[in-house]
Amino acid sequence: MLTYSAITKVKERERAEGLGVALEKLNPPPMGVGVFELEDGSGEWEVGAYFHDRPDEISILILENAFKADGFAISEIPETDWVTKVKRELSPVEAGQFFVFGKHDSHKLPKDRVGLLIEASMAFGTGHHGTTKGCLLALDKLVARGKKIDEVIDIGCGTAVLAMAVGKVSSSRIIASDVDQVAVEVALANLKANNLENRIACFQATGFEDTKIRSNAPFDLIFANILKPPFLSSAYTPGLPLGISLTGFIVLSTSILKALPLKHLTFTGLSAVLYGAKIVEPFVVLVVDIVSKLESITADCLLYLSANTTPTW
Repeated sequence: MLTYSAITKVKERERAEGLGVALEKLNPPPMGVGVFELEDGSGEWEVGAYFHDRPDEISILILENAFKADGFAISEIPETDWVTKVKRELSPVEAGQFFVFGKHDSHKLPKDRVGLLIEASMAFGTGHHGTTKGCLLALDKLVARGKKIDEVIDIGCGTAVLAMAVGKVSSSRIIASDVDQVAVEVALANLKANNLENRIACFQATGFEDTKIRSNAPFDLIFANILKPPFLSSAYTPGLPLGISLTGFIVLSTSILKALPLKHLTFTGLSAVLYGAKIVEPFVVLVVDIVSKLESITADCLLYLSANTTPTW
């Protein structure tokens, strides 16, 4: 059975979300509507709607003009068993000592690798995205260099692949959290599949604003593979416990387009240095080494990646 998609791009979040709402009100309504920020640093949003029958092109054109969107691309989508297709095409990912694979590739796990069983799902983190692989490589180097990571948290854990990687190579106390309950449910299933359900605490939370996370701070290692580094500003808030230990590391990802203008990552009240960087275009994964607490809690420490920085991994 054929279905149809209508997809466009919009410059601003407010217009993108408004267009998504307007698409839902079409008659007949679409099966579903999605609004996503593109992860290329452009600031654009993709808006897509999916229909049983070919959508009315005049109605689509009216919405396109009303919300100043790019031209809608209307396409036919043939009937496909997407689960089978994705599993067949999702090859294993190697990142240092880690080997991320689906159950259908269990026979490919090398004996000298740390296996992470992740099934394709509705959560981010199969290892195929450059930032996830970059974070795994960062962990591989930190472990190889004997860095202290007794207390670990994965903010925006998705499938929990990063938290599980820590659990497989250390005795660390680990928390995995995500704002999306669907992602948390996927993560819990992955923990069970990897026999880590009793090693890693996983729950829905909004980062360091959550009291359960605050009560377990400070952490020696924070993962933030969420492309929203400003969320980490709450890792230090005057009057509250420090979120990161003074000898700890933060592994995060961001767009190269945002990192290269030199003033992007701000950690209020902390003095920090750039420990390592790996470019995985169009993103960059940074490892930040927290070295001290500043005397003035109002001071900002600006971290930057210059165009001349050489990746160190």
